[in-house]
Amino acid sequence: MSEIRILPAGDLSLVVEFGNEISMVCNNKVRQLNQSLREKKITGIVETVPTFRSLLVYYDPSKIKYKKLCKYIKSFSVENGDAKAKTKRIIEIPVCYGGQYGEDLVDVARHVGMSETEVITIHSGVDYLIYMLGFLPGFPYLGGLDKRLECPRLPNPRTTIPAGSVGIGGEQTGVYPISSPGGWRLIGRTPLKLYDSERKDPTFYQAGDYIHFRPINENEFVDIEQLIQEGKYQCKIIMEGD
Repeated sequence: MSEIRILPAGDLSLVVEFGNEISMVCNNKVRQLNQSLREKKITGIVETVPTFRSLLVYYDPSKIKYKKLCKYIKSFSVENGDAKAKTKRIIEIPVCYGGQYGEDLVDVARHVGMSETEVITIHSGVDYLIYMLGFLPGFPYLGGLDKRLECPRLPNPRTTIPAGSVGIGGEQTGVYPISSPGGWRLIGRTPLKLYDSERKDPTFYQAGDYIHFRPINENEFVDIEQLIQEGKYQCKIIMEGD
């Protein structure tokens, strides 16, 4: 494996770095190594946490030593980063854009010189790769925002953003899984409960999956909310490829 740095991160973990940039190529390498380590099921590895450009590996030093783990990691073959997964897992997230659900949509449209409808069409026309989860439990950092929609963060962040809010911040877009402060410009909201600590899987997605935002109207938003409360709503997951 070439072009990596392995650094200790305390007594129980190490970091494998693949570069110093946010890019699809770099992140593909991270996800390839993450998948390899999980498939090998190496005794002593407790957990792996992928980020934009690195992989954090927690391990039990009583079962595997640092140097031996480094040797294992260096022995794995990672492609040049252009390789793609055979299967693409897409989580469809319904979003009501604008109005009370996306109060900054008007400002975003004005900033990028488009109509609100054009912004919605472009934003919902992409499958966004989840580079990593962070900042908040289940917060997906997404790649693939159309450059035409890039918009600066708010000069003064809000103290509270409703759970499910979809926003744009600079070159990125994302969705807030829980209520939180934040400075991204809000363009919509999903009725889905994206993070639930009481579920077996707290989130519907993980790094390496894709998110597709499906526009819905206010009536659909209310209907889906009701179905969720009744335990009758099933998140749509699309599998593309082999």
